[in-house]
Amino acid sequence: MTADLPSPLRLRRATLSLITLLGGVSLAVIPAATVAISSRLFSRPEQGIIAVAVMVATFAGQLTFAVVLESRLSSAATERRVVFPLWLAGLALVAAGVIALNARNPIVLCLGLPLLIAALEVGRGVSVAERLDLREIWASVTVGLGALTGVLAAFTGQDWALIPLVAGIALATLVRCLPVTHRASRPEPAVMGWVVADTAITGVIYPLLNTMILTLIGPGEAVLFTAIATVSGLLAIPLNFMRLRLLKEHSRLDIAVSAGAVLAAVVVLVVLERTGVLGFIFGGVWTSSAAILPLVLACGWRAASLATTIPFAALRRMGEVRLLTGLRAAVSVMAFALAGVGLALHSLSAVFLGLLIAELASAVVYELARRRRVRAAALVVAAAA
Repeated sequence: MTADLPSPLRLRRATLSLITLLGGVSLAVIPAATVAISSRLFSRPEQGIIAVAVMVATFAGQLTFAVVLESRLSSAATERRVVFPLWLAGLALVAAGVIALNARNPIVLCLGLPLLIAALEVGRGVSVAERLDLREIWASVTVGLGALTGVLAAFTGQDWALIPLVAGIALATLVRCLPVTHRASRPEPAVMGWVVADTAITGVIYPLLNTMILTLIGPGEAVLFTAIATVSGLLAIPLNFMRLRLLKEHSRLDIAVSAGAVLAAVVVLVVLERTGVLGFIFGGVWTSSAAILPLVLACGWRAASLATTIPFAALRRMGEVRLLTGLRAAVSVMAFALAGVGLALHSLSAVFLGLLIAELASAVVYELARRRRVRAAALVVAAAA
């Protein structure tokens, strides 16, 4: 446990945790940078398709993450070790090369994005879970520089703006697939099945919602939904970091660091919106709509995951994958229904409000389930004594 470490080592670990957490910005900026670059390179209908593709790619990344990482971290009977698979690295490098050679083709971009996002999700997840902090710092820097260069090139009207973006991802992939001294644990098949089902049920909501927004409201609102979801994804960085660490072991230090980072991220996003930076990055899609209210609601939705993640990770450590899948399915249906009401009203604010209410409800559901599980375990121990 972190509390058992000597003070200097605990401070060093906290510092590296904070730096690694901040490096997660590089993962969050890729969808946002893709949308920003697309707004300068492609027509509005093409932007709408790319916006949906970004959501689909994020979903594909979550599924790959569930198969490669989360299934192993949830297999309580194993050592729960993970590595970055070379097959995924190879596919991501090929996708980066094809996109670089066809930088003005939106279809190629849409097809390659799932592989790139999956490599980013898994690569970063392995580094965080196995505490490969120094490696992750270098990988995050290359991704961030590539995204920044691509966005700046797009702002100046360069048609090759996607090339530095995918080049940064390719370099980070090479760094993250360097050899390690341990082998990946073999996940328990039953656990993997439940974890993947859990992720699929939960993650499919957002690309489905954005597809419906594209169809019913139009490409402009679909792009704005993706832009707000990806920008508010800045808050998901510390939350995902905390979930990975808590899946290994409970740590008050990591919870405190993550909570502080969530609060700081909310402040940063509000400042960026009020000063016009986000409008400058995303262009007319952002400035032509009142984005501040849906952005605040989206931040509330993301921040509410802080209360959800702690009991969720505790249940995963207990091996309650079947229970969690059932709970997540019920919560997902509720989230989709509430967001659907907002969609019927043609209001992005109402969509994000529905997602926020569902997240708060899920936190209560998971905590009640955790307490019930703890009480049941205590009764078993008492009966055995």
